[in-house]
Amino acid sequence: MQDPGDGRQRAVGLPAGLLADQIPRQLSFKHTVQIWIAWQPRAGSGDDAVSINALLVLIAEPRVGLRPGRIEPRARKRRPKPFPLLTRPRPQAREEVRRNGHPKKQR
Repeated sequence: MQDPGDGRQRAVGLPAGLLADQIPRQLSFKHTVQIWIAWQPRAGSGDDAVSINALLVLIAEPRVGLRPGRIEPRARKRRPKPFPLLTRPRPQAREEVRRNGHPKKQR
């Protein structure tokens, strides 16, 4: 079985889109991966044009709608905390807080 992330699914999506007269971006990548994985064990029995054509037709069946404005920001969700890292054993840090109080807020 091939690795789903090996890039072949995108290569299979182009001819499937051309066969169905669709833009390749309208084809579902997840559906293509699922069909590809299911088809792989049978692929060794014969790569004739009929089975490949059937594979491309199956891939091109569901369409993904055009989603304008679909942009997701690339950023970390977790923000740094306003507290220093605990770099010594917790009991020792507790004792220091008992003696001196909490440290002033860092900016």
